[in-house]
Amino acid sequence: MKKIAVILSGCGVFDGSEIHEAVCTLLAIDLENAEYICFAPNISQTRVVNHLTQQPVNQQRNVLEESARIARGKIQDIKNANAHDFDAAIYPGGHGAALNLSNFGTKNADMSVNADVLTFARAMKNAKKPQGFICIAPTMISAIYGPGILQTIGCDASTTAAIEKMGGKHVECTVLKVVVDKEHCVVSTPAYMLATRISEVFLGVSQLVKDILKCTS
Repeated sequence: MKKIAVILSGCGVFDGSEIHEAVCTLLAIDLENAEYICFAPNISQTRVVNHLTQQPVNQQRNVLEESARIARGKIQDIKNANAHDFDAAIYPGGHGAALNLSNFGTKNADMSVNADVLTFARAMKNAKKPQGFICIAPTMISAIYGPGILQTIGCDASTTAAIEKMGGKHVECTVLKVVVDKEHCVVSTPAYMLATRISEVFLGVSQLVKDILKCTS
């Protein structure tokens, strides 16, 4: 049974992992008869948002603790993740990917990736194991792999410009499709960068999982 690390960034689209994308990822992995293990950084969230009003609130929350809501409590600190234990890794989107896993949401093309996340992601890269990036998470690809990697966030002009400034090779993509950099085993899909229905997210994420697993063969 293939084992896939899923890296979460909190719980909720505006300050953590996009819940639909995260759950669709877990479901798609399970439907492919693979195993997932969830991880998240044990850090404070960059911000906390009231998801009813979509306004920031003066609270503090922990990324690992909030991610545990999605993982039903079965989650570990990303600093304890060992690339040797996994066949692949997937990073769902949501603002948490751009605020907690990285600081793209505040630094744009001058972004950096959380140190523990970067250590694991680069270990996966160095071991030539496939990694999948969903929604806004592809903005981390150049920081992990360096320039020249094929990737997609769909067609958003400002995000595309930032990706290309960082050295990524952006490919426009519809919500149901994925972009695969075969040389580096990197797969990405737009999900809620374009999706208007959860079924669209699931179909795109399912294809990403299928292509990730093909790369492990």
